[in-house]
Amino acid sequence: MPRRRAARPAPVRRGARHGRHGRLGRSEVVRPPLAPLDGRIDRFDLVVGTAVEFLRGSWSELEEVRFEIGAMPLREVDGEVPRWYIDREHRRIVLFRLPIERLLPPGHDDAAHRRMAIEGAVFRAAAEYVGREPWDLGHDH
Repeated sequence: MPRRRAARPAPVRRGARHGRHGRLGRSEVVRPPLAPLDGRIDRFDLVVGTAVEFLRGSWSELEEVRFEIGAMPLREVDGEVPRWYIDREHRRIVLFRLPIERLLPPGHDDAAHRRMAIEGAVFRAAAEYVGREPWDLGHDH
């Protein structure tokens, strides 16, 4: 006759706050690292920084120019919301994030069009600063 095995006891169910060994979770000091931030502001900063790096490498007139990012301009100019502000006296260009990102034509509010709008604003602002046309700022200038 075959031997029967003794029935195993059912595993003890513990609350969600206990780990697999029945102890509480680790303290807050040793949490796993947080995922990198990836919001609209971070993506805007990255696209602006990449375009500025390219322009500074191509045009010596822009090496000393400080590019800044502002949320929104203080007032309209000629009935339109400006996308950037140029201050030649202090050698700076301020790009306004909200008008650049949110005043896109209907149907163009996706990641690719948003990136093109940001890069286009950087190039147009830099071109206005140096007194050239935006398409003159490319590699084949």
